[in-house]
Parts: sequence; C-alpha cells; structure tokens
Amino acid sequence: MEVTRLSSKGQVIIPKALRAAHHWEAGQELIAIDVGDGILLKPKKPFPETTLAEIAGCLNYRGKPKSLEELEVAIGTGGMEQWHDCG
Repeated sequence: MEVTRLSSKGQVIIPKALRAAHHWEAGQELIAIDVGDGILLKPKKPFPETTLAEIAGCLNYRGKPKSLEELEVAIGTGGMEQWHDCG
C-alpha cells in the first residue's frame, strides 16, 4: 500500500512504484471513476470507443445474410461451448 497526499490545488502524486508498474509516463491521461468510497483511476484509451454501426461498413462478409433465428442458435452454441470450457 502506498500513501499520498491531496494538495491545496487538488493534485495527487501517484507513487513512482505504481506509475512504473502500470507504465504510466508524464502526460498520461487518466479517467477518474467514482466508486462510492473512493476513486478508481484508469488510463484513457488512445482511441474513442465505437459502436458496431460505426464500423460495420469495414466488415467484408459475402454471402446470404443470416436470419435472426440462425444468429440466436449460433450465440447459444457459442455460450454453451464457453460454459463447458469453464468446468
């Protein structure tokens, strides 16, 4: 456990051992998440999150579109395979 202090300007120094362990360099952008009894700091991802609709145009699928029923069967099969792998 590392101890740090909040400055009068609201700044906190992340101890060197923690910065090194997470490979955080000066200028690293962090996201602060309120978790109730504290704050979780996570590195900001270099690219913004996207939705499937935003990138679907780059997916190359040739063939007859799958029906909703076919998709549900495939999802169910994949879920069962993963469930069996956990046991």
